[in-house]
Amino acid sequence: MKSQEITVRTGDREVVHDLTDECAAFARDAGGESGDGLLHVFVPHATAGIAIIETGAGSDDDLLAALGDLLPADDRWRHAHGSRGHGRSHVMPALIPPYATVPVLDGRLTLGTWQSICLVDLNVDNAVRQVRLSFLPG
Repeated sequence: MKSQEITVRTGDREVVHDLTDECAAFARDAGGESGDGLLHVFVPHATAGIAIIETGAGSDDDLLAALGDLLPADDRWRHAHGSRGHGRSHVMPALIPPYATVPVLDGRLTLGTWQSICLVDLNVDNAVRQVRLSFLPG
């Protein structure tokens, strides 16, 4: 298995950050001779997730809006340190898990036409995230 950690700067706002280009480059380079296998993407943070979603056509903003409706940034959360509503960031990974696995064939991600691999981060208190990319050859 080949593995690499990348750093993503999310800033001080809620974000859906597209990782597809970094994932594709890693899968291509890690694929070796056959290029077939699985790419596993994992974010080792308690307040972030990985989603496969369309980006650039408003779906990423729709996802943030839906999460805002489901998990409001208010004072209802028992986990209450940090910014207002911080506890919701700890609940979010139950809805958007901290991982995704994508098949790789001939060194290429087998995503659908409009699918992208994205880091989803509601935690405005942590501006830098690590994402672990692992390639398991097939």
